[in-house]
Amino acid sequence: MENDFTVQEPTTTISGPYLATMTMQPLAGHNTERNRVLRALAVDRLPQSILVTGPQGVGKQRFALWLAQAILCEAQAGRPCDLCRPCRQVLGLAHPDLHWFIPVLRPKATEPDKQIEELAEAYGALLEERRNQPLYLPAEGLAGHFVSTARLLQRRAALTPVAGRKKVFVIAEADRLVPQESSPEAANALLKLLEEPPADSQFLLTTVDANRLLPTIRSRVVPLRLGRLPDAEVERFLGTHGGFAGTDLRHRVAAAGGSIGRALVLGEDQAKGRQAATELLRAVKGGPGPRAERALKQGPWAARGDFTAMLDALAETLGEAARVATGNSRRQPVAEGLEGTSLDALVWAQRQVAETREAAQGNVNPQLLLAALADDLAEVL
Repeated sequence: MENDFTVQEPTTTISGPYLATMTMQPLAGHNTERNRVLRALAVDRLPQSILVTGPQGVGKQRFALWLAQAILCEAQAGRPCDLCRPCRQVLGLAHPDLHWFIPVLRPKATEPDKQIEELAEAYGALLEERRNQPLYLPAEGLAGHFVSTARLLQRRAALTPVAGRKKVFVIAEADRLVPQESSPEAANALLKLLEEPPADSQFLLTTVDANRLLPTIRSRVVPLRLGRLPDAEVERFLGTHGGFAGTDLRHRVAAAGGSIGRALVLGEDQAKGRQAATELLRAVKGGPGPRAERALKQGPWAARGDFTAMLDALAETLGEAARVATGNSRRQPVAEGLEGTSLDALVWAQRQVAETREAAQGNVNPQLLLAALADDLAEVL
């Protein structure tokens, strides 16, 4: 197997608008990695088994589907043309030679053939969901890839391509492979496929961290890491395709950490958390009465939900104020009432918030924690 993507060929430029009729949102960024695989593809040196890694939400699934589109494109223009029938089918998640294996719940059937049928139906339902909501979200906690998954993979890999020259298998969150099901059959089946892949098959695995995979699987794939996106790229995507603007857009970009997925998934919770943090700061400035009223408003047993979201937003708000207090340029507006607060006071307040958050993970009433925190903050803010 070829162990790197280094090919001495001219760089293919990524350009061209995406069609408005396409199902999936465009792939944002990662131009260096895109050009790298396109160069390899152009000279028929693309490894058959690739492991795409990178932080949560940076576009690993979308990158794999984009590469599938490049592989299946019939224009052979050095990149996906976005116009031919195969390109449109991939973007509509309807190409018969594209097989996207997303983690699902364990099949309920007991017979192997029935399990495979159940899995095939589950994948069909998931693809339909993706057509309606194309942005990939992490799978449920109990979802995984099981022995029946490996069997279905083997069956489909043994078939000849339906419409093109190749079949493309995208295995999302490959670290969810479950080998401990009374035998290592699932792992062994996948290992055999990766070790001796059919000539007409391409395997694209994705995971946040390669170390989560079995060493035997890692040894059979070529890694390709996607890094975090620049803030400008995240902002452009959210503004153009997410419909965000103004303060909400700036907050999401600041919280994203280079991850579009994080900005979208956590956006609503963070927005609620910021609003709650703003209300708490107003209560802190308002005196004992408003502080007590705000504490009583807090749900008594929501320590792992809205309460911690509020504390996280409060820590972020204090951190931005501290950043500005040190003379750095502001990335978002400083909360009302924090302008001019000393750096020492802001650092101390952040420490109190961190201690409150830690205590919230235990069996402690959030109302009591919030009342104590509000009194502490009132001493310095």
